[in-house]
Amino acid sequence: MHTNIEQRACDLAVYIIENKSTVRAAAARFGISKSTVHKDITERLSKVNPSLYHQVRELLDLNKAERHIRGGLATRRKYKGK
Repeated sequence: MHTNIEQRACDLAVYIIENKSTVRAAAARFGISKSTVHKDITERLSKVNPSLYHQVRELLDLNKAERHIRGGLATRRKYKGK
């Protein structure tokens, strides 16, 4: 676990950008909750590193726009048996 919250926020942003990851996947990778990832990215990172914040914000907005598609595909796999 990171002791420096600002560094953790930067690390999360870099991980999300490099892996085109979701908040849920980043939370699992870092062993923290989704709400902590969201708070680190939206509140803390915007104050610490605004340019990195804008990059990760674009990706998170894209993920939000596409999440209904991913949910539908997951439901389809569930009931179709993959």
